[in-house]
Amino acid sequence: MKLSSFGKRFSTGSGILSLMDDLGNALAGGDMIMMGGGNPGHVPEVQEMLRRRLRELAEDPAEFRKLIGIYDPPRGEKDFLQALAALLRSEYGWDLGPENICLTNGSQGSFFLLFNMFAGRFDDGSHKKVLLPLAPEYIGYADLGLSDDFFTAVRPRIDFLEDNLFKYRVDFDHIEVNTDIGVICASRPTNPTGNVLTDDEIQGLARLAAENDIPFIIDNAYGVPFPGIIYTEATPVWNENLIVCMSLSKFGLPAARTGIVIARTEIIEVLSGINSILNLAPGSFGAMLTTDIVRSGEIIRLSREVIMPFYRRKMEKAMHWINTYFTGFDYRVHTPEGAMFLWLWFPELPISSRTLYERLKERGVLVVSGDYFFPGLEPGWSHTGECIRITYSQDEEDVHQGLRIIGEEVRRACGDSG
Repeated sequence: MKLSSFGKRFSTGSGILSLMDDLGNALAGGDMIMMGGGNPGHVPEVQEMLRRRLRELAEDPAEFRKLIGIYDPPRGEKDFLQALAALLRSEYGWDLGPENICLTNGSQGSFFLLFNMFAGRFDDGSHKKVLLPLAPEYIGYADLGLSDDFFTAVRPRIDFLEDNLFKYRVDFDHIEVNTDIGVICASRPTNPTGNVLTDDEIQGLARLAAENDIPFIIDNAYGVPFPGIIYTEATPVWNENLIVCMSLSKFGLPAARTGIVIARTEIIEVLSGINSILNLAPGSFGAMLTTDIVRSGEIIRLSREVIMPFYRRKMEKAMHWINTYFTGFDYRVHTPEGAMFLWLWFPELPISSRTLYERLKERGVLVVSGDYFFPGLEPGWSHTGECIRITYSQDEEDVHQGLRIIGEEVRRACGDSG
C-alpha cells in the first residue's frame, strides 16, 4: 500500500497511539491496573445529574429530535455557546460573546487545528514552530504537526521542596521568541505533572506573545471554571491576545468529545470554517447535556464542591501510599497542584523509564514512560528518562496496589531487594 506523506505521518509510532493502544488492550483483557491513561474517574453525583438530563432529553420529542437528527452550526450548538459566554462574563468579567467560542469534536482536535493554523509552512516559504515554554508537556501534542521540526521546548527550572517534592518553573532566561515561533502553548494544570503555572508565569508568557504578535494558547482541560481540578490559587484569564481551550471530558464526558475554543472572532471564524469542511458540524451531545447547568452556573458548583474534592481525596491517599512504599531509593514527586496525575522522578535510575514501563506492564501495572512528554526539547537531558506519569483517578485499591508494585520494581532496579 502506498501512502501519502499525510498517511505516513499518522501511521507511524507515536506516544499517544501507544498509550491509547495499551489502554484499549488492557481494558479488553480486564486484568491490568490502569495507572497510565487520562480517563476521568466516575463521580457519582455528576453521573447522576447527566443521567437525569439524558432522560429529560429523550422524553422531550423536540429536544430528542434536535439531539440526534439536526446538524448544529459550524461553531456548535447555539444555546450552549450563549450560556457559556454569559457564564464567563458574569463569573470572570471576560469581554466576550457567543461569537468568541467554537466547539470541536474533542480538545485533541482543537489543538490539531490551532497548531497547524499558526505553525508549519507558510506561503512565503517560512517555517514556524510551536513553543512549549515548560517541558514536560502533554503527550498528545507531540504528533499533531503536519510538518517536521514542529515544536521547540524549554527546560524548566527545578525547585526542590521538602518531603521529597519538587516543582517545575518557567525559565524565562532561556526562552527565546524569534521569527521562527508561530504560537506559544502551555497547559494549566499541566498534564503530565499536575503543575499549575503561577499568575506571574502566565502574565510573563502573555507579554512575550503580545510583544511578538503571536497567539498564546492556554490548555485549560483540567482547569477553571470546569472541571476545576486545581488545588492551589490560579486566576482564570482571557483577552483577545489569548486562546483558551477547554473541554467537557474531565467534567465527566470523555466519550462525548466536546472541545471548546475561546478566542477573538477572526480565529473563531477560521476554526468554524475548518469545522464545516472536516466535520460539517461538531457533535451536539455534550453541549446539549450540559447547557442547562452552564446557564444556571451549576457546573461551577459541581466543579468546586464535588469534582475537585473527589480528586483531591484520591491524590492525598496516593501520596500517603507513595510515602509508605517508596523507601530504600531516591525519589521525588512533582508537587501535586491539579489535574489527576502524579509525576514521579527517580534520580539516577539505573534503567530507563521505558524499561521500567515494560517491567511494570509485565506485572500488570500500566503507567506512561516520561520520555514521551518532552516534544521539541533538545536531546541529552537524563531527566527525561528518569520519570513516569501515573493517574490516581481510578479505583483506589488498584492505585494502592499499583504504587506498591512500582515501589518494588524501582527498588529492584536499584539493586535492593529489601
